[in-house]
Amino acid sequence: MIAMQYGFTLPADYDMAIIDERIRTKGPLLDGFPHLRFKAYLSARKNDAGFTSVENLYAPFYLWDAPEGIDGFLSGPGFATLSRDFGWPAVRTWIVWHAEIGPEIKSARYASQRITTISAYSDLAAQRETASASVHSAVQNGALASVVGFDPSCWTQVKFDLWRNPPAQPQPDTQMYAVGHVSLPTEK
Repeated sequence: MIAMQYGFTLPADYDMAIIDERIRTKGPLLDGFPHLRFKAYLSARKNDAGFTSVENLYAPFYLWDAPEGIDGFLSGPGFATLSRDFGWPAVRTWIVWHAEIGPEIKSARYASQRITTISAYSDLAAQRETASASVHSAVQNGALASVVGFDPSCWTQVKFDLWRNPPAQPQPDTQMYAVGHVSLPTEK
């Protein structure tokens, strides 16, 4: 599996209702997209109560089964429209160490994300084991989905969780988001 995210920092006075409407209208278009495990449509408002965002953000997060899904999306009309409307974003990817997706993922209303640096010469097997345990812990503590992965091109680790209610005490340096829609595979 591969996790993917791009994001846009929007002006402080940007009307975030535009993003809410975009999510409402465009969100369902990715339901059933090939190789997509889920797409969480994320936004954050500057200085919003309960969030740790210092900026207005639009930053969808994806979990893919295979690289063909990423290619199909980035080469398709949806990404072309997004790029036309907001600009050409950097697209970050992480190789997934562990992911758990619960049956109630559609009821997610909040997301937490923490990106940390992996120190040079780290014991990656031990780090993967610890990260996988953090996924189990998040799910036991109410996360509807939890993903942890790493990017060896810049040595970062991502921890991403979806929640029905915001977590009581997010770790420092955690970005909180509102979830406007979750796209899932077509049920068989």
